[in-house]
Amino acid sequence: MENTDANQDLEQLERLMSPCVLCPRECRAERRGGAKGFCGLGTEIVVSDAMPHYGEEPPLSGRHGAGTIFFSSCNLRCIFCQNHQISRKTTGSILTPEELAEVMLRLQERGCHNIDAVTPTHQTPPIMVALDIARRRGLTIPYIHNCGGYESLEVIRLLAGRVEIYMPDMKYGDDDLAQEFSGVKEYRRHARAALTEMARQVGDGLELREGVAVRGLLIRHLVLPGCLENSFTVLDDIRASVSTGVSLSIMSQYTPAAQACRHPLLGRRIRRDEYRRVVDYALALGFSQLFVQEVDDRHLSPDFDRDDPFNWE
Repeated sequence: MENTDANQDLEQLERLMSPCVLCPRECRAERRGGAKGFCGLGTEIVVSDAMPHYGEEPPLSGRHGAGTIFFSSCNLRCIFCQNHQISRKTTGSILTPEELAEVMLRLQERGCHNIDAVTPTHQTPPIMVALDIARRRGLTIPYIHNCGGYESLEVIRLLAGRVEIYMPDMKYGDDDLAQEFSGVKEYRRHARAALTEMARQVGDGLELREGVAVRGLLIRHLVLPGCLENSFTVLDDIRASVSTGVSLSIMSQYTPAAQACRHPLLGRRIRRDEYRRVVDYALALGFSQLFVQEVDDRHLSPDFDRDDPFNWE
């Protein structure tokens, strides 16, 4: 028997695609009429790559990898994007929902623990169609909505019951930086609202089964050089919008990429003391479920203690 409410949610998602208001940019492109959205895409599914991926947080990668699908383009324009070869381009394999469903099923057959949809925001309606098809054909592993945090609250609400794991970025607590670095307005307001709704749907932590996540919320924050106050505000916002019990990944791998190489703030790697202060601030706020990456000289400045990255005394 068909789930009437789920079908109605999917129909509403598809309506939001043309004129397009799938993300807070609300570019209102008539994508069904052949126009391209801000993202440069119409209504088609465009995939850059799909593979088992072992570099996500341990509860997501597990032993056999996350079933990662990299969707082309993005609704953000981060000048430091380390995946800019994908996020700035609209090229890739054009798939029907049935073909994308087959990709998901093949990743499950390879032993992947989940379907990890990277930058799905601007392609969400056809991805959900594919996900429904895959589940009818035997997909049982969780679906991860791995997004940039600049999300429409209405869209996130319509995903209730379809998404087992949300993995958003929380990039900015400073809207001026969001405008300068990613070209978006009111990032903070939209991201906070989306996080609150995500936590309402799936809880504020990760539910594990044999060490692998099957449901929940994991928030990522990338520490940017020279932007500590931004990181502190992000942590304050996460505490206020969700809780200090949320699974939080504080990422240290920032390296100048794309347009950031010549930027006065972003043109260098983060320093040891910068990363230390952000982690210390999170601990002082009471965050208890932290993922803190191992950091070596490839990612941080040379004065970082490679043998003991958390020897801060």
